[in-house]
Amino acid sequence: MKRISAGVLVCLILFLCLSCKKDAVETGTPGKIRVVVSLFPLYDFTRTIGGDKVEVSLLLPPGLEAHSFEPKPDDIIRANKADLFIYTNRYMEPWAEDIIDGLDTRKTLVVDASRGVHFLQAGRSIEHNHAAENHGRQTNAGEGMDPHIWLDFDNARIMIDNILSGLVAKDPAHRDYYTANAKAYQEQLRELDDRYRTGLSHCAKRIFLHGGHFAFGYLANRYGLRYESAYAVSANAEPSPTKIARLIRQIRANRLHHIYTEELVEPRIAETLSRETGVTILKLHGAHNISKDELAGGAIFLSLMEQNLTSLRIGLQCK
Repeated sequence: MKRISAGVLVCLILFLCLSCKKDAVETGTPGKIRVVVSLFPLYDFTRTIGGDKVEVSLLLPPGLEAHSFEPKPDDIIRANKADLFIYTNRYMEPWAEDIIDGLDTRKTLVVDASRGVHFLQAGRSIEHNHAAENHGRQTNAGEGMDPHIWLDFDNARIMIDNILSGLVAKDPAHRDYYTANAKAYQEQLRELDDRYRTGLSHCAKRIFLHGGHFAFGYLANRYGLRYESAYAVSANAEPSPTKIARLIRQIRANRLHHIYTEELVEPRIAETLSRETGVTILKLHGAHNISKDELAGGAIFLSLMEQNLTSLRIGLQCK
């Protein structure tokens, strides 16, 4: 991914701000904490914790695949007007450094939502995973850390704590309000985790294959599942014929009836595997972002994860 240098971004910000400073209109609702976030999980977490005390803006436009996003000068200006800028982690948003470099941190508090989470190394192949399969451990395929931390619900709770700390730092007068909302949401995540553990405990299969990029390693690790995807973490390169052939062998060897695709990504590889093997395509939602229709329909992180549990139970042939 090409990165815009911090210096260029700062110059663009200054130029645009100076050009329109006389007729610029401040956005936002008076009295509310203005928050700009990078990805949908942060958007949903912050809305839930902040309630009617915050105004949350999502940098990633609905319907845009997260891994192809690059910030524009307008995004930097929007972040500069915020009280808080919250991003997921440096592996998920390598461009966040450029945004941060362009911020006036005396006004805008920067929150790294990953502070204190447990990162897994990115992995791609179940062939190298047999020794650890009973524990759902993923392997390092030379791609660094897996950025999809929110799909481990323990990590999601830590992210909520980090968001809570940022809101309280900016608005200490409403500490109790934010804290109560955060605790209630964390309890919902604990209950969701229990439903996953129960729902995935008696399944005929313990492996699922995915025609998209490597997004579900945390989920597999948490619930003792084996997992392989067609693409790497970044999905910058097409899967090789060797990789496609290996997935076909895995489908047949494990007598799988389903393969998964993901949101906002063309399901071409999953469709190829379906044609070759006769498996049915199911959807798993990584929750990086949501479509315009999902946003209009009120989709939230918890509902997307409930849909994933239903989909996994079908694919894993759970009782």
